[in-house]
Amino acid sequence: MSVTAARGFVAAGGAIGIKAARQLDLAIVATADGKAVPAAGVFTQNLATAAAVQVSREHLGRSEGQAAAVVLTSGNANAATGPAGVRAARRLCEIVAAEVGAAPEEVLVCQTGLIGVPFPAGVLDAVGPVVAARAPGARAGRAAAEAIMTTDTVPKEAVAYVDAGGVRCTVGGMAKGAAMLAPHMATMLAVVTTDAAAAPSTLRALLGGAVDVSFNAMTVDGCTSTNDTVLLLASGEAGAVPLDQLGAAVSAVCRSLAEQMVADAEGATKTARIVVTGAASDAEAHVAARKVASSLLVKCSLNGEDPYWGRVVSELGSAGVVFELGRTSVAYGGIEVCARGAAVPHDADAVAAHMAGKAVDIRCDLGVGQGEGAVLTSDLGYGYLDENRTTS
Repeated sequence: MSVTAARGFVAAGGAIGIKAARQLDLAIVATADGKAVPAAGVFTQNLATAAAVQVSREHLGRSEGQAAAVVLTSGNANAATGPAGVRAARRLCEIVAAEVGAAPEEVLVCQTGLIGVPFPAGVLDAVGPVVAARAPGARAGRAAAEAIMTTDTVPKEAVAYVDAGGVRCTVGGMAKGAAMLAPHMATMLAVVTTDAAAAPSTLRALLGGAVDVSFNAMTVDGCTSTNDTVLLLASGEAGAVPLDQLGAAVSAVCRSLAEQMVADAEGATKTARIVVTGAASDAEAHVAARKVASSLLVKCSLNGEDPYWGRVVSELGSAGVVFELGRTSVAYGGIEVCARGAAVPHDADAVAAHMAGKAVDIRCDLGVGQGEGAVLTSDLGYGYLDENRTTS
């Protein structure tokens, strides 16, 4: 189970006609009793903000961080669609609110799909029956996770647990995303639920920390979407647990979802974790790791299974951080290929075997401080071009 694993939550997935051939395109996650619970959200920093993001931000403000349901649609981003798009997003919330017995401002909305295409308002009549079918359990959670997929090839779900002082709480989540993955966040939607008790302000802090080490620590293509949204709802049915342990569980779920998204990146054949140590600060280490992870040349080398460390060093040197070539080292799969800025003898067969795997580890030491940072990325494959050379 994922988003329905925590006590007090139900879900559903159904088809309302946004996508062709009756494909699943609407998901609902709601409290089992329809009552609002503490909630928090993190949204895209793209200024071309989609209607759903505008409405969800407004609703979280009006409700003072309370939500009874989240409605999600796929197949149409409802972004750059003017006042009509905002009206459609509001109407979605109103329909769901009436069905679950909540106020409209207690419903949050997420949407994903093509940008600049008017939202088909005619599908709204089919929303009610899908919401009415909401249920607890793994099957309902999986249907919701499948309904938010666009170019994803698999649904993305994760669960983590906290056991503390005789209290066991659950954190579950679902997400979608396969491209336009870059901070802040990605072309991604994620809903995380927990049965732990926490105030909205606490959830905001926990979610912000979790996003920083997960969705903001990955990149596929350097593009930031108009619709990015991560939401966290807490039913409180399990009671209170230590906040550090709850935060760790929320972060674990978000990390898992982020890793699943990068692994499912459009056209990807492998993932790569870029780790930078020895930087002047943690912030500079993250900047340097992201520069390497975002490099098209490095991503092409990953696809070709070529350990061309010169490209890595070049990106580190142009990252705008403290850098001295004579202090820099690079290793693939723990095998050092560059030390003090120059090639060193190494086991080429072992490096080749590592590069041939699905998961590649590239570690860079700048040798100028104690800062550390890591970014998860994917290679650049032919499938990415095939998917994005036309409107997608």
